[in-house]
Amino acid sequence: MNVLTGIDLPPDSPGGSVELLRDLYGGPDPLVPAEVFMLAPERDALTAATPARSTPAPGAPTLLPVTGKAVSGPDFRSYVDRLAAALRDRYAGADHDVLHLQHLAFGATAALQQVFPERPSIALVHGTDLLFAADHPTQADVLRRTAASADAIVVPTGAMADRLRRLTPVPPERIAHIPWGVPDRLLAARPTRPRPRADRTPGELRVLYAGRLTAEKATSGLIEAVTELDGVALSVAAPRAEFAALAARSDLSRAHYLGWLSREELWREFGRQDLLIVPSLRLEAFGLVTVEAQACGLPVAYQPVPGLTEVLGRSALPLDFGDLAALRDELKALVHAPEVLDDLAEAGLANSGRFPLSRTADLLTELSHQVRR
Repeated sequence: MNVLTGIDLPPDSPGGSVELLRDLYGGPDPLVPAEVFMLAPERDALTAATPARSTPAPGAPTLLPVTGKAVSGPDFRSYVDRLAAALRDRYAGADHDVLHLQHLAFGATAALQQVFPERPSIALVHGTDLLFAADHPTQADVLRRTAASADAIVVPTGAMADRLRRLTPVPPERIAHIPWGVPDRLLAARPTRPRPRADRTPGELRVLYAGRLTAEKATSGLIEAVTELDGVALSVAAPRAEFAALAARSDLSRAHYLGWLSREELWREFGRQDLLIVPSLRLEAFGLVTVEAQACGLPVAYQPVPGLTEVLGRSALPLDFGDLAALRDELKALVHAPEVLDDLAEAGLANSGRFPLSRTADLLTELSHQVRR
C-alpha cells in the first residue's frame, strides 16, 4: 500500500496531530509505511536550504520550502497554490494508492486535493479542524469540500463525529471510528499495577499541566490559582513562547516551568508527579496525553468536555476548572487523600490498555485497502 500524507507544519511544531503523524508514519520501521511531507522551517525555506527534491533521512519527512503560510482569506488561497506547486514538483511522477489527509480544514489537505483530485483518500479529523471550522469561514469551506470528496472520514471518538455532522452533512457509512493510540512500547513498559507512591511527600500534591497554553484551555487564571494553594506544587510543560505570553498576563512565579518536553521526557516526568490536570474548555479530539499519563500510572483530572468524557469516563476525575473556588477545595482534599489517587492510577492504567497504537495502524491500513478497491 503506497500512502502519501503530510501536515503543513514544521517538524518541531507542538501539538497532538504532529505527534500522531510521527507515531504512525515516522521512524525507520513505520506502523503505516508512507511518503510524508511537512514544511521546512521558515528560515530554511527562505534560504532554499531545503530544496523540494532533497532526500530526507530514513524515517524523516520531506520538508517542502513553502513560505507565507496563511489560514484564511485570499492569502490562504495563494498559499495553497504555492504548496500545491511544491507537492506537484515533488510527487508528480509518484503513483500513490491512497491519500491520508491529516486535518480536514487546513492547507495540506486543500493542496493535496488540488494536485490529486481523483486519488482515493481518507480524511483524519483532528480537534482543531472542527474548532477552526466553527469560527472561520475559510476553514469551514475547506472542511465541507474535504468531507464531501473523501472516500472515508476517520474520527477518534463519537463526539467528533457528532460535531462534524453539525458543520456539514456526512453520510454515516462514510465515517469510520478509529481511536488514536498509545505507542505499544509505552504499554509494554508500564507497571502491571500502580503502587502507592513511596516518594509522595505527606501533605504535598505534585500537579502537572502538560500541553499548549491556548484559548481552548482554561489556563488563564488557573495556573496562578493552583500555585496559590498550600501543599500543591504545580509544574508546567508547555511551549516556551506560550508560557512567556501567559506569564506576562499572570503571576506564575510559583509555578515550576519544565520547558516543552520531548515525548520520552514527558513520560519520565509523569512518574515524578501525583496528578495531571487537563482543563480543556470546548472539545478534545481524543486527549492522547491523558491516556499516555494513565499508561505511566499518573492519575488524571479533566474537564468533562466531548471527546474526553468518552475516552476517560470513570477512569479519571472530572472537575470544573472554570469554578476556581470548587477546584481549590477538590485539590486540597486530594492533598490528604492519597488513597483516591492510587485508585485513580489503577483505573487509568486499565483504561490506557484499551488504546494500543498498533490497533490504530491496523485499522487505518485495512480502511486504506477498502477505499482503494
